[in-house]
Amino acid sequence: MVSTDGSGDGEVEPDDNLRSFGETVKASRKRAGLTQEQLASLIGYSVQYVGSVEQGRRHPSQKFVHKTEAVLDTFGVIDIAAKQLTRRRGLATWFRRWAELEEVAVTLNTYECRSVPGLLQPESYARALIDNVPPLATPEEAEALFGFVIEQALIERRTGGPQVTRELIDRLLECGDLPNVDVQIMPLVQPVHAGTDGPFQLLETDEHEWLGYSEGQKTGRVITDPKAISVLHQRYAKLRIQALNPADSTGLLMRMRGSL
Repeated sequence: MVSTDGSGDGEVEPDDNLRSFGETVKASRKRAGLTQEQLASLIGYSVQYVGSVEQGRRHPSQKFVHKTEAVLDTFGVIDIAAKQLTRRRGLATWFRRWAELEEVAVTLNTYECRSVPGLLQPESYARALIDNVPPLATPEEAEALFGFVIEQALIERRTGGPQVTRELIDRLLECGDLPNVDVQIMPLVQPVHAGTDGPFQLLETDEHEWLGYSEGQKTGRVITDPKAISVLHQRYAKLRIQALNPADSTGLLMRMRGSL
C-alpha cells in the first residue's frame, strides 16, 4: 500500500546532512539496478517521497529507512547513514525535524512547565516571550488531535502584563473549544506530580510511529527509543489524571481571567 504522501507535503529546505543521506539511498538503489518507481513500489511509498528523500528535501521516517535497507540489502549502510544523520543534528536542526513532524502528526500530546506551548500562544504572548528569551520558531498548526497539560503557574506569572494574560487566556479558551483539542491545567497545589523531570512532547506520525521530544536550554532532542517512548506515555497518562479535566480547566481559566 502506497503511503499518502505523494503531494510532497512535509518537505524541507535541503541541508548537507539530508543530501548526504539521500545520495546514499540513491547510490544503493542504482547499485541494485532499480528505478525510483521500482523502489517506491517495493517499499510501499510514492515515487515523490523517494525522490524527495534522495534530493535531501525530506527527512526519512524510520519505516522508510528499515524498508529501504531490507529491499536494497546494503549490509547496514542505510541504517548507519540514518543514525549518522541523527547524530549530526544540532538544536536548530532538531527542532526543524520536530516542526516537520508536527505538520503531518495525527496526534500530539504536550506537557509544559516553562511557557505556554507555541501552538497555543497568541501573538502578544509570543512577543512578550521574545522580549525576555528568544524561543524556537513556532510551526504552523496542523489538523490533528492535540492534548496539552499546562502548569497554572505559567498563567499566574502574567508574562507581558495583565492585558497579554487576558489574551493568552482567551486563546486557551478558544483552542479548548475546538473538537480536536484538549487543554488541561495542572493546579498550583499538586502533591503527586509526574512531570517533575520537565516538559516533553509525544507525537504520532501519519505512519503511526510514536516519537518524543524534549529540550532544555540550548539543547533539544527527538526521542525514538521505544522504551523511552513508553515511559513518556506512562508519565503523560499520569499527568492527565493529576491535572484538572478539560471542563474544570475551562472554569479555572475563566475565573483567572475575571480576576485580572
